[in-house]
Amino acid sequence: MTTAVAPSTSLTAVDRCDRCGAQAYLRVELAGGGDLLFCAHHAREHGDKLREIAVSVHDETDKLTDTPTVAPE
Repeated sequence: MTTAVAPSTSLTAVDRCDRCGAQAYLRVELAGGGDLLFCAHHAREHGDKLREIAVSVHDETDKLTDTPTVAPE
């Protein structure tokens, strides 16, 4: 039997970290059917362990570096 996993939808500002409540940038789908959401900080802190137990990982932490720190003149 083969189980197909539907692609994850993009994370939005409504998605919150399960550890601290900050905006989530990482979704970890678990074999039991649930998922966990993490902010970038907690994704870095627990990333290696999460990837060991994950069925799939949807990582959008790159969104944090796409925004310029200084407004263009």
